[in-house]
Amino acid sequence: MTFAKFKKLAMISMEDICREIFNENPDSIRIKKEHLVVKNLMTIFNATIKLSNAKGFHAMSLRDLGRESGLSLGCLYNYFASKEELLTIIQDQGRRIVARLLDQSVDSAMHPKDKLEAVIRTHLYLSEVMQPWFFFSFMETRYFKKREYEKSIAGELKTEQRIIDILEAGRAQQVFNIDQPMLTASVTKAMLQDWYLKRWKFRRQKITVENYADFVIQFVDSAIM
Repeated sequence: MTFAKFKKLAMISMEDICREIFNENPDSIRIKKEHLVVKNLMTIFNATIKLSNAKGFHAMSLRDLGRESGLSLGCLYNYFASKEELLTIIQDQGRRIVARLLDQSVDSAMHPKDKLEAVIRTHLYLSEVMQPWFFFSFMETRYFKKREYEKSIAGELKTEQRIIDILEAGRAQQVFNIDQPMLTASVTKAMLQDWYLKRWKFRRQKITVENYADFVIQFVDSAIM
């Protein structure tokens, strides 16, 4: 699947994400006008990601966020009670979207080789569409409080476990010739992370996300087939 086709099928946008957040957090969001909530949440999240990637979420204050977003502190409190609650909303929604689309892509494939290609390509395409969120999540994990840190690590391990399950199923069906599924999955996950953590390197070499996905799939195939 091409990246362009994936974007059209996935239909992921910041507006969609904010609308889902509005629908799933009726108790914490005091404003009830959907169009206004979606508009302000987009502003808040874009400002949060920008500030976090510049100075770190842990160092960002709500006053900083108010200045960057152009919204008053009173307005911000209509959407979340604290900076920690804002973090939870952003992280939980991002994880749900990633998990849902990865599950859909893997479940739609039948053969282990196709499933492996699906999870690699979908993860890379998602990390391109949602690059600011992926980068934010990876860079800020070490500053998360215990509960949020554990949820972030669990999300990482869940993606890795998907790959392990596919590799083990392929080995059981004698499709893959592999001795260490866990280590193979770990190395594969590291290659996926390299894309969204070092996009500048690949951009400088004029490597597209499709080029990189093709390479990773071919590389992993050569090691396990």
